[in-house]
Amino acid sequence: MASQEPQCTPPRPGEDASSADTLARIRATLPSLAPSERRVAETVLADPAQASELSIGVLGERASTSVTTVMRFCRTLGIGSYPQLRLALAAAAARERALGSERPTPGSDISATDTLDQIVSKIIYNEVRALEDSAAGLDVEILGQAVDAVAGARRIDIFGVGASAFVGRDMHQKLHRIGHMAFIWTDRHAALTAAALLRPGDVAVAISHSGETEDTVEPLQAAAERGATTIALTNDPRSTLAEIADLVLTTCARETPFRSGATVSRIAQLAVVDCLFVGVAQRSFDATTVALHETYGVVQRRRRRQPQRRTPADD
Repeated sequence: MASQEPQCTPPRPGEDASSADTLARIRATLPSLAPSERRVAETVLADPAQASELSIGVLGERASTSVTTVMRFCRTLGIGSYPQLRLALAAAAARERALGSERPTPGSDISATDTLDQIVSKIIYNEVRALEDSAAGLDVEILGQAVDAVAGARRIDIFGVGASAFVGRDMHQKLHRIGHMAFIWTDRHAALTAAALLRPGDVAVAISHSGETEDTVEPLQAAAERGATTIALTNDPRSTLAEIADLVLTTCARETPFRSGATVSRIAQLAVVDCLFVGVAQRSFDATTVALHETYGVVQRRRRRQPQRRTPADD
């Protein structure tokens, strides 16, 4: 099924590219770019401010490619001309500098010589930026459609493996706690079996940072073939998973080679899941409040009571 583009994807030609976080969108499309276009993207991301000042010929030379490839890169981003790309890069670089002035801007990855303080700084910075970029790129209209689908579903089946399975379990627990029939499948065969039983009115949610994990792609495809509403949560809006899904919710998390599959991508995914869950919960506010209160009460009784501390008045 054709996917609906979220805002984390490039705007259509003619739209104001500088109004969005161009760098976040370039990072999101990076895995799916052709090798020559990827070199252009990597050159731009290495120094956006400098790239915004280069002529199209010089940028092509620095990326070891042609002017034609640079123009194709612009079209891939949905930008109509190279001058528009330069303006968008200048605006995005200014935004990066403004954020950097509020907190230190660490390098892109952990190095062998980093101190523990530097490691903490880099990790926290990257995780905060993942949340900021994901919020900027999340299409609220598509999110609303996903909320409608989940809120009205007969059942919700969630597919995710590896790190994404943790996010899927969180989503399952949240939905199940407020009375929705939700299931989490982390085994490929079990997921395919579950998908085979879905029908129109059901919802399938697939979670994959890359959007190319076969164990997640195949169950979502099977769910789509049976008429279920399909939702993809991925960092790559041009991925196979996104192409299959009816609705695409994107994150914009920067994974680095040292921390591939790290917490930064899961934090961004968890934030989007929270947005989806709260939207669903709000649709039946009173019933949700009762369910949350009752489920909290049951668990609370299982906690050990803390002994009362003596005060001077007790002596």
